[in-house]
Amino acid sequence: MSDTVHADLAALARAYDVFFVDQFGVLRDDVGPYDGAISALSQLAALNKQIIILSNSGRSGQYNAERLIKLGFAPTSFQHFITSGDVAFEILSRAQSSIAKHRRCFTVSSGGDRNLADRLGLLSIDAARDADVIIISGSEAERIPMEEYREMLRPAAESRIPCYCTNPDIHKLHEGRVAPGAGSIARLYEEMGGKVAWLGKPFPEIYRHALRVAGVEDPRRVICIGDSIEHDILGANTAGLASVLVRTGILADKDEKELARLSEQSSAHANYVLDRFCF
Repeated sequence: MSDTVHADLAALARAYDVFFVDQFGVLRDDVGPYDGAISALSQLAALNKQIIILSNSGRSGQYNAERLIKLGFAPTSFQHFITSGDVAFEILSRAQSSIAKHRRCFTVSSGGDRNLADRLGLLSIDAARDADVIIISGSEAERIPMEEYREMLRPAAESRIPCYCTNPDIHKLHEGRVAPGAGSIARLYEEMGGKVAWLGKPFPEIYRHALRVAGVEDPRRVICIGDSIEHDILGANTAGLASVLVRTGILADKDEKELARLSEQSSAHANYVLDRFCF
């Protein structure tokens, strides 16, 4: 992190035109908005910046946008809300996709969400051992032990049932703590011999989708803002985009030495650091 520049949002607004902004850990936690985030997003929009909220959420962008607006964010403060769930639907619904309608699907999610399976026309079932396909879109590891997830998915993994992880986040925020995210559950699946297709940050499809939606002609004018080195920063690096690590969210309690270690471990380096998303 020694080459990373400490910057402020006003300076970034002078240097960049398109902002890919993460949701959780930058704009909000699992309870509500961070101080100053609502105002900052509106101020950025008032400067005629194109703003795309780019989130590793298994749910749709429309669902997430409506939830963000209910928290007080202005509908005019962002142009698009793109999720890994949207990208998964786009990819899996193509004619050449191996997922056929009415195949039996077991979904691991939070709050009982089966949105992607429903959108794809799959038949949702309650036991992984009986599935033709597994979707991992969320985690409730704050209340369900990881060992329980392991045993839940073991029959499917050992049978090599294909799995799609539509939320690669390894960690999630829950009531001020960091808990295992959907990505941690997908890693368990791989450890047991299952094959996982990963869709979302840091993988390239979501960035290609966002750049296409934004109509970007010059990627040098794009900057990605996030709180995760292994997702937001690595994803931006891989896509050839500038990046900002915000010191809220899952790494809020890490010191500079630990951030440097995580950067080396992930081979991901932010161009800038922000203390928080505000002007």
